[in-house]
Amino acid sequence: MPKILIIEDEEAVRENILDLLEAEDFETIAAANGRIGIHLAISEVPDLILCDMMMPEIDGYGVLTTLRQEASTATIPFIFLTAKSAKSDFRQGMDMGADDYITKPFTRSELLSAIMNRLEKYATLKRYLSPQTVIKSLSPKMQLLEISLHRAIKQYNFQEFEIYYQPIVDIASGKIVGAESLLRWQSPELGMIYPTEFIPLAESTGLIIPIGKWVLKRVCKQIKSWRNAGINSLMVAVNLSVIEFNQPDFIHNVVNFISVNNLEPDDLELELTESMIMQDVNSAIATMSKLQSLGVKIAIDDFGTGYSSLIYLKNLPINTLKIDRYFIHNVANDSQKSAIAKALIQMAHNLNLDVVAEGVETEAELGFLRQHKCNSMQGFLFSRPLPAAEFEKFFFH
Repeated sequence: MPKILIIEDEEAVRENILDLLEAEDFETIAAANGRIGIHLAISEVPDLILCDMMMPEIDGYGVLTTLRQEASTATIPFIFLTAKSAKSDFRQGMDMGADDYITKPFTRSELLSAIMNRLEKYATLKRYLSPQTVIKSLSPKMQLLEISLHRAIKQYNFQEFEIYYQPIVDIASGKIVGAESLLRWQSPELGMIYPTEFIPLAESTGLIIPIGKWVLKRVCKQIKSWRNAGINSLMVAVNLSVIEFNQPDFIHNVVNFISVNNLEPDDLELELTESMIMQDVNSAIATMSKLQSLGVKIAIDDFGTGYSSLIYLKNLPINTLKIDRYFIHNVANDSQKSAIAKALIQMAHNLNLDVVAEGVETEAELGFLRQHKCNSMQGFLFSRPLPAAEFEKFFFH
């Protein structure tokens, strides 16, 4: 996983960013001041640095200047975190070699978008560096990633990929009512690679289109196989990429895979993120309406991480709202998170939507969700994502 260094002197902000990035499976290291930050950057050589601009002793400018002079850290993407909004401050930072800046307070989606954007550009930069100029911070793993991804799809025809299934459980009855399909890539050269690492690359190279089609096809075949094994009334969710969702033949492919496997359309639920829908609301609503009219279920994933779609929520043709794990983590003890989670559950029910809580890990979190009538949950408290055969055993256990 990409390693991210956070240099931030405010403990609450630092802990919040750490929680958020760890929930996304990033490897994280943190420093409480600029001096420790410089030491960690040189010793750990992270893939990206988030650094507060205003700190005592060595400020963000001092950290950036030092790291840009060191060969091992000279090209690491560097993002300033700042409460300032003066253009002159940003200009000074960019002139000194910063890659981006985020103004506090920022949303989770703003932070993740800035990080993914920089990691993608960094991967591209490394591809064009000749062997003579490759410095020790450029991991062979990152350089191999794109070549291996092409090969895994074209040459080995997806043999290195496997789909795992995380159970979705009805909170009232405790029964498994669905599963979220999650892609895993076991590369012979690079080991296990998680979607957060290879999906941005797949999107930037267009490889996401064959990957998405393969996942949809395999999931529909798997649902049929489970029907034959006696697992009925189980809905399986598939995450979509914005590129895949906008393909002209996307609806045709969905209909085809459902009919070939003799499935009911509502056996399948397609998960979209808020940011995907917001890129082109009218076009997204048109596609979603068509899918829903065919009987396919639609869910909004990671809900609550960007507020833009609240305005549109009542107009969106959706069946399910999934509350992001960030709001579920420690929800029973965090008054802000509990207020947001309660409001989201209530709002969804008022709109006749099912609510699924993601990332449930403790009995206290489950107790809170049960108390507030959340419909379903998924998370490590019940089960990690499982290979299809293990999921089947787990279902009949």
